[in-house]
Amino acid sequence: MRHEEIAAVRGELEDFVAQIFASLPRAEQRAKGSLYLRGLMLEGRKSMQPMGGRLGVGYQQLQQFVSSSPWAVEPVRCRLAALAVDLVRPEAWVIDDTGFAKDGNSSPCVARQYSGTLGKVGNCQIGVSVHAATDAASAPLDWRLFMLESWDDTCGQRRRSRTPSGTG
Repeated sequence: MRHEEIAAVRGELEDFVAQIFASLPRAEQRAKGSLYLRGLMLEGRKSMQPMGGRLGVGYQQLQQFVSSSPWAVEPVRCRLAALAVDLVRPEAWVIDDTGFAKDGNSSPCVARQYSGTLGKVGNCQIGVSVHAATDAASAPLDWRLFMLESWDDTCGQRRRSRTPSGTG
């Protein structure tokens, strides 16, 4: 790639990041969001420590942005979904469920339940997603963990406190 092409791609990425994180109230949060997105796009493992190493920053910055920085995820998700719909121009909406096998029961919404991914009853989480789709493309627009009744009863307050925002 020529220098001019690289500069153009960087400019497009900066514009994309600015659109996605426009709802974040502080410039520092938007900068950390940009770092996090760049880390996700680089080759290699997508966990915080390797991403921080590839980016040349302390991984704690990325971890703090994702897990404890006070910003609303909903406007960011909505903006991403709107951009995806504009790009894909869906002919269909696909609703799908996916099982995530789990060894223990400390993750949110884990229980012994049927999973098509496993092809049997097993200890897992079930994620439900909505995708915009055509014959040529698809894009995930939103997802949630399926909240079982055992996680949603009056005795489940302690369990629900472990459930990430936006699930259920």
